[in-house]
Amino acid sequence: MLVTVDTGGTKTLVASFSSDGLIQKKVKFQTPPDQTDYVTLLTATLSEQFGNETIDAISIALPGTVVNNVVTWCNNLTWENFDITASLAPYFKGIPIFVDNDANLAGLAETRILDPIPTSSLYVTVSTGIGTGVTTNGQIDPGLRHSEGGRILIEFEGKVREWESFASGKAIYGIFGKFARDITDENDWLQISDRISRGFLAVIPMVQPDVVIIGGSIGTYFERFGTSLEAILRDRLPSHIPCPQFLQAAHPEEAVIYGCYYYAIDCLAVK
Repeated sequence: MLVTVDTGGTKTLVASFSSDGLIQKKVKFQTPPDQTDYVTLLTATLSEQFGNETIDAISIALPGTVVNNVVTWCNNLTWENFDITASLAPYFKGIPIFVDNDANLAGLAETRILDPIPTSSLYVTVSTGIGTGVTTNGQIDPGLRHSEGGRILIEFEGKVREWESFASGKAIYGIFGKFARDITDENDWLQISDRISRGFLAVIPMVQPDVVIIGGSIGTYFERFGTSLEAILRDRLPSHIPCPQFLQAAHPEEAVIYGCYYYAIDCLAVK
């Protein structure tokens, strides 16, 4: 059995997978803002849910930069230099623990299910923040695995700002005073499309992916803004830069745990 952990800026989703890749059990909890509290709650949850079962590996996604299993920085959680593997190892002796960025893992999962697998794909999660993951030939791109697309600097409304500061789910709630699920006005979604497009106009010419996959809580409502977003990009991208195909994530809310599963399988195959 593989145990996967999607650590979000507000909530953490834990899921177990059978050997044939099927989800067996899921449980959610609020992500504690303190690292120590997070380890305590995660350890208790794993022990309570899977204490009597054989765990082959634990695969963890975190919303920040991960270098050699150490989270160097999580923007929305303000975690810094967090060695989660070392923190959990005493409680799960002998069990491999794999850690990577949540958008990288979601992009891995969403790309692997495409047929054919594109040469290059860009996964963008629009949730509490904005995360990006680039996959090349079905693997997390080694040269771009530490990139943080949500932190790119863009001039917007007269100020140089980070993309996620004005286009993330958190920003959208602050602007419209409601969650995406409750936004039905077409003009509001046109505004959201414009905000989201600003980051793509900077990222697409650099990465030039074959496919862009949008997930996260905002990605759940892709049908409300996808067409207008593509129209904006086709109009504004330089004529020699092709606009990639845009897809909604097959599992907008669960892409990360599926990515954790694929990542664990890949890592165990190498060990």
